[in-house]
Amino acid sequence: MTWTVLFSGRARKQAPSLPEDVQRQLFALTQDLRREGPRCPSWPHFGKIMGTRDCYHCHLKKGHPTYVAVWKVTDENIKLIEVRYAGTHEGAHYSRIC
Repeated sequence: MTWTVLFSGRARKQAPSLPEDVQRQLFALTQDLRREGPRCPSWPHFGKIMGTRDCYHCHLKKGHPTYVAVWKVTDENIKLIEVRYAGTHEGAHYSRIC
């Protein structure tokens, strides 16, 4: 069974303003999340955000600036993931996002 991946209002607004190559990476990540679920160890710097429940992040593009995506499992039973942030690493305040 595939997972449903939604974007929060904030992430939906952020995505179009990302550079094109980062947008493509974000699209590829959402496809992987749909197929594989919230744990994507093949993505660069993938990890669970410490001190949170079911909240993860990975790098979409390394370098300066580094772009990241943050997502949370909002319902394990119906397999629902919400992408909550897509932007620069410097702008990611994980404690507020998750």
